[in-house]
Amino acid sequence: MTRDKSPDTRRRQLLAAAALAPLASSAPAQSEPPRLVVAAFPLLDQVIKQALPAWSQAHGGVQVEVISRQYDDHHTAMTTALSSASASHLPDVIALETMYMGRFSLGAGLQDLSVPPYLAEGLRERFVPFAFEQARNREGAVVAIPADIGPGSMFYRADVLERAGLGLKDLSESWEAYVQAGVQIKARTGAYLLAHARYLKDIVLFSSTPAGQSIYFDAQGRPSISSPLFQRAFELAQKVRRLGLDAIVDTWRNDWSEHLRRGKLATELSGAWMASQMAKSVAPNTHGLWRAAQLPGGSFGGWGGSYYAIPRRSDAGRKALAWSLIQHLTLSRELQLSAFKNQDAFPALLSAQDDPFFDEPVDFLGGQRARQLWREAARRIPARPLHRQNKFAEEVVNGELDNVLIYGKSIPKALADAQALLVHRATR
Repeated sequence: MTRDKSPDTRRRQLLAAAALAPLASSAPAQSEPPRLVVAAFPLLDQVIKQALPAWSQAHGGVQVEVISRQYDDHHTAMTTALSSASASHLPDVIALETMYMGRFSLGAGLQDLSVPPYLAEGLRERFVPFAFEQARNREGAVVAIPADIGPGSMFYRADVLERAGLGLKDLSESWEAYVQAGVQIKARTGAYLLAHARYLKDIVLFSSTPAGQSIYFDAQGRPSISSPLFQRAFELAQKVRRLGLDAIVDTWRNDWSEHLRRGKLATELSGAWMASQMAKSVAPNTHGLWRAAQLPGGSFGGWGGSYYAIPRRSDAGRKALAWSLIQHLTLSRELQLSAFKNQDAFPALLSAQDDPFFDEPVDFLGGQRARQLWREAARRIPARPLHRQNKFAEEVVNGELDNVLIYGKSIPKALADAQALLVHRATR
């Protein structure tokens, strides 16, 4: 669960070593009863803590320590822990965010949950398909279980659209129509279409890549940046920038939230959880002015999500308890619904999505029954394999997009250079 987010090598090593210290010092003595350690990050750590009393009581009072670090620090620490020669640094359960799943799932550090006694393959039908399929390693084995997801949604200001003389269809028919509507919105209201052209590139790629195909790499693991899809995504972003349709502000910065509060952004492309974030803290003064819709062009994509995994080299004597806890956290309909209501963690568990709560109106969205839209989106997001270099590939592509948007580099040259750099990285 994340709300969307370089130091030099020496600094990263120091940070990772410091982050691992609590795990090492918390290892129990042999004479103590079993005690689990769970490593997580903010928001998800609260979900875990709320679920622990009932599970602990059902397991003879087993104590569970939740080690929580900030999002990036957590994943850095877990990368180091899994590659360390000492298993004493390993927690019993690891929480992972979708962006990092490729790096972890395609390595050798996570326990294969497809084999006995786990037999996780038998749980597949209980989860949203795309989330479960993303938890496989290169051999097809399941190495993590999904907890929550972020179905993509287009939030739009109904009042701004009305002042522009436009309807939802003008925005949503296609991504090209979305950009064209932005021209009219800017001319008639002064509002920007979206925060940053980069986000349009992202969602066009994330939502338009065919099922079964990785975004940045082909089936053989080779970079595939020089494709018509990347060309289209870059062209749309370039057009948005040339026409002055993006505010050039980054999500979660003060200027971004100020644009939302003042009605300067006509749309926000994000995960379903954004409605609650705007209502609670980002732009509460806009209550009733926003609406939600599916992404333009009949496309579907996801923003983030959380998984639980067991380190392969963690204490074998505690793995049965760790697996029991993961099942409790992911298969309990009541816990999944509680996490959704209290922490905006949209459930990956299908049975939790059939609760009447999904049919209730969302006050912040003018009474719209938006959860029904998000449920439909969750079930239609294509399943795509992850790659361990996804995060690096995204950074490379973003760097080349900046070269296009800021310095006028040609799109074919930018994509060719991104392709070349990824090929070089892959063959090192």
